[in-house]
Amino acid sequence: MVKASILIAALGYFVDIYDLILFSIVRVKSLQAIGVADTELLSQGVLLLNMQMGGMLLGGILWGVLGDKHGRLSVLLGSIFLYSIANIANAFVQSVFAYAVLRLVAGIGLAGELGAGITLVSEVMPKESRAYGTMIVATVGILGAIAAALIGDAFDWRTAYVIGGVMGFGLLLLRIKARDSGMFTKVKGQNIRRGTFALIFRSPESIFKYLRCILIGLPLWFVIGILITFSPEFGKALGMAQVPSAGQAVMFSYIGLALGGFVSGSLSQIFQSRKKVVAVFMGLNALFMLVYLFNPAPQLVTFYAVCLALGFASGYWAVFVTIAAEQFGTNIRSTVATTVPNFVRGSVVPLTLCFQALKAQYGIIQGAFVVAGVCVLVAFWALRGLAETHGKDLNYVE
Repeated sequence: MVKASILIAALGYFVDIYDLILFSIVRVKSLQAIGVADTELLSQGVLLLNMQMGGMLLGGILWGVLGDKHGRLSVLLGSIFLYSIANIANAFVQSVFAYAVLRLVAGIGLAGELGAGITLVSEVMPKESRAYGTMIVATVGILGAIAAALIGDAFDWRTAYVIGGVMGFGLLLLRIKARDSGMFTKVKGQNIRRGTFALIFRSPESIFKYLRCILIGLPLWFVIGILITFSPEFGKALGMAQVPSAGQAVMFSYIGLALGGFVSGSLSQIFQSRKKVVAVFMGLNALFMLVYLFNPAPQLVTFYAVCLALGFASGYWAVFVTIAAEQFGTNIRSTVATTVPNFVRGSVVPLTLCFQALKAQYGIIQGAFVVAGVCVLVAFWALRGLAETHGKDLNYVE
């Protein structure tokens, strides 16, 4: 039961990350292939990214509520099915409009995977060691980005989308080996209110706790959604002799994320603290943002090394989602654990809008620096107000 739950959550997250990151890798060549002019690549890329992230905002709410009403496993399987369909359909787009619609659908599908997986694993693992389970999910899942980088560079972009869809359908075959947690099954059999946002907003304390869970993840998605996704544009602005490849930047950053996820999860277990580990990684993240933005004309190898370092420092992603899951009771846990990471992912919409507005006035480097600074300061403020949850008994309801 425990091993099967970890396996399906980890592989589901692998395919989730593959699709999520594949767009960043094939963005330029796919848009060029459907006739977008070079001068429009950035703006159309932002549009498609925002459609994808907007879908994740909608999907986060949908899948989170369904996870608390009907079960964590049903969300895992439903989300896999939806984004697999969207992935395959992406291979046949001929216009920006069709591309945007399918990125919206894919975003809705992608939204359910991580939160449901982390919730399921957190509930079936012993409280003393559950960080190891979520660490495995994060580490295996992040490797999906490396697969996306390798496949996206080696194959035609349409073929790469089909491969992602086929992997997703293959994963559905594992469904017979997994079951919902006994903790959720017990609550489901009782007359207890489940899966409603009203439980989150029942008090100011609960509202601020939920908000803080979201805000500690902002620096993570600023790094991935802006610094890494638009690395070719930043490379040009830094005066690099050889402009970096988005695919290579993604691959190196996600190698770092896999390493950082393994290290942060292990350290949170060893030191029996989620907050201390997250604080250290947030500090490293801020440091490497400065190195990325203010290192003029770096060599290509140096730039990719900084991308790897940024990925490593952003590796507290799974610990961050685990913190969110551990803050709330079983009857609302899936809603929280699914919506929180997707609101963070969806934050790329206002972040990119602010970035574009500041870029127009101050330039790409200074604009990114301002947005990065706000994200980091807000995240530290949010972390400071959250309770430590390592070893917390999760068998309770709100």
